[in-house]
Amino acid sequence: MPQPSLLATLLLALAAGSAAPPAVATSFESVIKSGNARELARWGRRFEHGEGVDRDIDHAIRLYCKAAARGDAAAHYHLGWIYAVGRAGARDEALAAAWFYRAAQKNDPHAKRMLERLGHEGKPRQAAVCLLSDGGRANADGGIVQPMRYAGRGGTTPVSITREHPAKGRVARMVRRLAPEYRLNPNLVLAVIEAESNFNPRARSPKNAQGLMQLIPETAERFGVGDVWDPEQNVRGGMAYLRWLMRYFDGDLELVLAAYNAGEGAVERHGGIPPYAETQAYVRRIISRLN
Repeated sequence: MPQPSLLATLLLALAAGSAAPPAVATSFESVIKSGNARELARWGRRFEHGEGVDRDIDHAIRLYCKAAARGDAAAHYHLGWIYAVGRAGARDEALAAAWFYRAAQKNDPHAKRMLERLGHEGKPRQAAVCLLSDGGRANADGGIVQPMRYAGRGGTTPVSITREHPAKGRVARMVRRLAPEYRLNPNLVLAVIEAESNFNPRARSPKNAQGLMQLIPETAERFGVGDVWDPEQNVRGGMAYLRWLMRYFDGDLELVLAAYNAGEGAVERHGGIPPYAETQAYVRRIISRLN
């Protein structure tokens, strides 16, 4: 008998869960203060599905994360589901498996089935982290941890993106629409586009970097860009590369930006930002644009 597809399994799992009755609207700030794991998970589900409250996937993740830290198996499973189906951005099967594995360790039968469908055996290599839709993370108390940072004088310093980029028009609207799919702050992406091409979709550099995000042909091919001169394809390719760099350099924004400009190989060879005047100025210019 043929096995059902992963999509069919996900849909069946969703159908199997009975919908909770609509909740009375309340503030997220009051709910997140709870120390009761089951209550946190229950409200996480309500925020995930918009049951009596405005739907907010990041609020759901923060509530589930706090509940999971307190041992709630359902919260582990729901986090796995969110990343498996891409509710917080692009689908992330490795991260989903990490959360399903934790739920399976608590004898959740649905989680065990999902691990089988995802084809993951043994202990996952990916850490079970609570990634938010814009690239941030939630911690064990449901608080937001800013993943972007830079090693300034006195040690590692968080980078808070406090400025809204002033860009308007079609490209800016497209970036703000697409960035959550890649768990990136749109203001970061807009700052990179400004530095790379000044929003010129036909820009070409002497090194043959092309389009809005100045993709070289090798990078475009690596991230599946078929037409580098198509603005959306170009932006998607650039954001996929930024997302990859975020994970590769564990959110160190200086290294991410340096690698986007000079390549991750150059960052690794020099053990940090390469001693290139262009790259160092590039990193400083974008960070100063963000806060």
